[in-house]
Amino acid sequence: MRALLRDLDGLSRAGLACLALLVLVALGSVVHLGGDPDAIVGPRLQPPGPQWWLGTDNLGRSMLPRVMEGVGTTLLLSSVAVLVTAVVSAGFGILAGYRGGYVSELVLRLVEVLYSFPAVVLAILVAAVMGPGQTAALAAIVLVTIPLMTRLVRAAAAGVARRDYVTAAVISGARLSRVLGRHVLPNVSGTIAVQGTYALSVGISVEGGLSFLGFGVQPPQASLGVLIRQGGTYMIAAPWLVAGPCAVLVVAILAINVLGDGLRDRLEPRQPRSLT
Repeated sequence: MRALLRDLDGLSRAGLACLALLVLVALGSVVHLGGDPDAIVGPRLQPPGPQWWLGTDNLGRSMLPRVMEGVGTTLLLSSVAVLVTAVVSAGFGILAGYRGGYVSELVLRLVEVLYSFPAVVLAILVAAVMGPGQTAALAAIVLVTIPLMTRLVRAAAAGVARRDYVTAAVISGARLSRVLGRHVLPNVSGTIAVQGTYALSVGISVEGGLSFLGFGVQPPQASLGVLIRQGGTYMIAAPWLVAGPCAVLVVAILAINVLGDGLRDRLEPRQPRSLT
């Protein structure tokens, strides 16, 4: 782990530091470090100042603890969804890559059906079926992020399956579970880690968009998307209601993508950097 961090470039370390800071902010919201997010502390729509660092909202609540709560909600939902995605994608991707043939084709066709839907459309469809709420946001993030990760894990596993040490393990009579868990999984873990960071940034975007449209997290609970939607009503009179959550959302996505680029360069050095 230390060697990996040491090999990251300065930009990737900055991204990791920003992400760590956001995690600390999220943890601080659990113990109300910035104050009670639901408490009315002053006049309505007050601009940022020494007393209220991010101003107050339309009900007179301080925006600082609400943004902190929003960061925690968004990161928690996205992280749980990405963990589910990683487990499902690793399982199906490794099995498809190792087995090949009809198993690989079946998995690819299934993920391509999901991949054919635009992310926002698929997320809204899931929310329409399940109803607005955190469960719908979680399911939407999983379904949006599974296709790409599964395809890339399958491709990596297919390459590992042709290695001599895998062939030797099969010839020696090792069980399928041992071959996949002992020889294939460790050699595709870099791909899973890299794609997991990108999936996390996509998850944050999906949660923000879904909640902004009213299909994700529901008030009174705060998420970054909810705060942006609520602040949009007062965009002219109180732009700080939107500026704070938007800035955090942009910083989170940028930091995760920068960290993902650094991990890719470290764990998958043979893959060229894309310009798209």
